[in-house]
Amino acid sequence: MILFGSLFNVLTIIIGTLIGRFLYGIPERMKETIMYGIGMAVVAIGLQMTFETTQIVIVILSIVIGAILGEWIDLDQKVNQLGRWIERKLPAKKEGPGIAQGFVTATLFFCVGSMAIIGAIDSGLRNDHNVLIMKGILDGFTSIIFSSTLGIGVAFAAIPLLIYQGSITFLATILSRFVPDELMKLFISEMTATGGLMIAAIGLNLIGLTKIRVANFIPGIAVVAVIVTIVYAF
Repeated sequence: MILFGSLFNVLTIIIGTLIGRFLYGIPERMKETIMYGIGMAVVAIGLQMTFETTQIVIVILSIVIGAILGEWIDLDQKVNQLGRWIERKLPAKKEGPGIAQGFVTATLFFCVGSMAIIGAIDSGLRNDHNVLIMKGILDGFTSIIFSSTLGIGVAFAAIPLLIYQGSITFLATILSRFVPDELMKLFISEMTATGGLMIAAIGLNLIGLTKIRVANFIPGIAVVAVIVTIVYAF
């Protein structure tokens, strides 16, 4: 079953969110400090991922072009509208952030990363789910922390995660016949670095230092694929 790893990842996020809800009643001052700690850790993770680049120009171009495309289609607004639609459909507690914030933050964090790509590819190419199982365990613990401060919206991030990783898994079974290993390795390293900058931006938002529309950078992942292909070809 090639989707076993992604389904396991989804399950750990849901379970982690439910556990985190029991911690929701902690004092506001403590939640604020926890959120700052999460934000700093997320920034550190993002920067560590960014340092994996071997072609920083590719990262810069991908971020800039991706931002232009994202702002043009206003992707951040559309993602937030989806989160608010979910929020309207379900009863939410009056205190704390709404479902939309947890949904958007968790979706970006869980989907943007090398483990999501590499794990989904391994599932599709070799039916090897070890990477996604390890990612699922990490995401499960992360969802506990996120949901304790951001609420139940974190659980709904499992839906786009399943679509995202599942699509990569199915595509990997097709593209493996045509894409050279060297090109795939270059794409993964530059995609990881580009995604790392996005994750660092999420951390800055969590700390409250910025209000970056991170979702508008997502097209940069597709831009990485195009630029890497051009670089490899020449």
